[in-house]
Formats: sequence, structure tokens, C-alpha cells
Amino acid sequence: MKHLIDPTDLTKQETDEIIALAQDIIEHREKYRDSLKYHKLATLFYEPSTRTRLSFTAAMMELGGNVLGFSDAKSSSVSKGETVADTVRVVENFADVIAMRHPLEGAPYVASQVARIPIINAGDGSHAHPTQTLTDLLTITRELGHIDGITIGFCGDLKFGRTVHSLIKALSRYRDVKVILIAPDELRLPDYIKRDVCDRQGICYREVHTIEEVIGELDVLYMTRVQQERFLDMEEFERVRNSFVLDCEKMQGAKEKMAVLHPLPRVNEIKPEVDSDPRAAYFRQVENGKFVRMALIYSLLKWKDDPEHQMPEHPVYFEDSSIRCRNSKCICNSEGVRRLYRKTETGAIRCIYCDNLAGR
Repeated sequence: MKHLIDPTDLTKQETDEIIALAQDIIEHREKYRDSLKYHKLATLFYEPSTRTRLSFTAAMMELGGNVLGFSDAKSSSVSKGETVADTVRVVENFADVIAMRHPLEGAPYVASQVARIPIINAGDGSHAHPTQTLTDLLTITRELGHIDGITIGFCGDLKFGRTVHSLIKALSRYRDVKVILIAPDELRLPDYIKRDVCDRQGICYREVHTIEEVIGELDVLYMTRVQQERFLDMEEFERVRNSFVLDCEKMQGAKEKMAVLHPLPRVNEIKPEVDSDPRAAYFRQVENGKFVRMALIYSLLKWKDDPEHQMPEHPVYFEDSSIRCRNSKCICNSEGVRRLYRKTETGAIRCIYCDNLAGR
């Protein structure tokens, strides 16, 4: 059975099949209208969401299926202390597939270890957001016609941005992709992603400090919010924030066919004046999220009993109760799950659930 917890749970071929299916759904929506009639999607959203939850709901309804679940954990047995594993064991009796958003990193992975139905990670903390990644890949494909060979600039919060981390992982499978990282020093891409993804997969990347110095090179500009709460020094925040705001003046230096993406919600990092620019693709990106989730749900249910579509081999891990994950937002520090770790090539110990460093 196939789950989607991390973008790399899908092979490149499976990813491309889902993108192609989403495009076919866009062109022939009536063909899929009742394709999942009598099937049910459970949306277990432990934290607020607008676009992701509604797009999952709309996706299942347009496929002819039904939706159940909760959008506030306080209205469920979670408020009584029920664990993620137990919640999944209960809900799988009422649904055919589960989409889960959770503030604790690794929660969807825990769900996948006990579930008898496909689990979709709809975002776990700052860790991963694979359905947003599929949305981004579909959007790039529709806007540019291809993914191979693009130059993409990631701008804003690259340290904590789960959408950035997930998309870089996915792009590492495509040919000749160049990545430009545009961020203040406080929010630069974590070293382990540069090393384990970019360096290992041979992605060409470089780091810069302003949008203006690179915007003319970009095929895609992926904007994210520079988060004030991440700064200890407010003077420093005020100094850097305007360097990462996209406006019409900056857009004058961009290519005619460049696409601006944003996972949303935005605050002030894209001025409203940019919305009317034909290169502003972020609201088209929202609609693409519905189509790609239709394709994903359809595919996971079709693949459920197909031996050709299984989860990839998990990296070799070990259990050690004397080691603790250093991530306070990891599920292993909140629920009674097994303490599982892997050792990297450099000898560092990382948590299986959230990929953060661990130690005694």
C-alpha cells in the first residue's frame, strides 16, 4: 500500500503520473465526476487550514465521494488525550483514505505505521507538505510547460518553510534544475538539506541576499513569508523585511514568462499590485491544488492493492530509549511512540519521525 508522507514516498514515475492525471482531469472533468462514488475521505486537521482542507474536500466531492472528519481537534477525542495512532485505528473503520494535518512533526508517519488505508500528509509542523509540492509541480508544468532545466528562486523563510524543503526534495529528481536561495541569514536553508538533498543529488544552488540581484535569471520565483516571530532582534527584522517584498518595480527585471508562486497565506511579501501581473500564478496555484489532490486520491485508492505501488524501503534505523530528538515539536517527544533514529554518513544521529538531530 502506498502512503504519501514525504515527497520521496512517490517515485518520479508515480509523481509524473499524478501530474499527468491532474492535467487530464482538468481537460476532461466529466470523465471523473463519479469515479469515487461511495468512497469516503477523512480529513483529520489538528490545526487551522483554509486552502488545504477545502481543496481536499472539494477534490473528493468532485470525484463523487463523501468527506468526514474534523477541522478542530478540540471537537474530537483528541481533547480527551487520544493518541494519533488510536485516532487512526478508529477512523479507518469509517473511511477509505485519510488526509492529516498536525502541528507535531512525524504525526502522519506514525499514522502510516498503523493504518490499513492510505494516509496523506497534509502538513506536519515545519517538516513536510507533500501535497503542496505536487501542487507546485503541476503549477510549474502548466505555467512553463516543463520542469527540467528551470532556474527557481526560493525567497523568504527557507529555514522553517516546509513547502520549500519538500519542493527542493522533489526537484532534485529532475534534470538541470538550478536553485537560488534568497533569504536573510537568520532564515537560510538548513545545512542538512543543502548537504543531504542539494549536494547529494547534484543540484546547483547558490545563496544571495536580495531579489533584485537574481530576478532576471529566474523561471520561477517561489515567495514565502519572512516570519517576524523568528527574529530575536526587531531592528534586524525591520532592516531585512523590505528586501524580501515583491512589487511591480522588482517585477520589471523579470523574464516575460517567469511565474511567481506562493503557498499562501501572504502577509506583506507580495504587494497586491503584483496580482494583476500575468506572471502572478499564486491564485491559479490554489486551483491546481484541488486538481492534483483529485489525482492523488484517485491514484492512491487505485494503487491500494497493487504490488507495483509500495512504500520505498525505509532507511536503516535503530531504537534507543536513551537518545532524545532535539526537536520539541516532534511527536516522539509528546506521544509514547518508539524512539527510532538513523545514522547519517557523517555520523550524526537523526530522528526517523522529523529528521532533526538527536543525542544523549
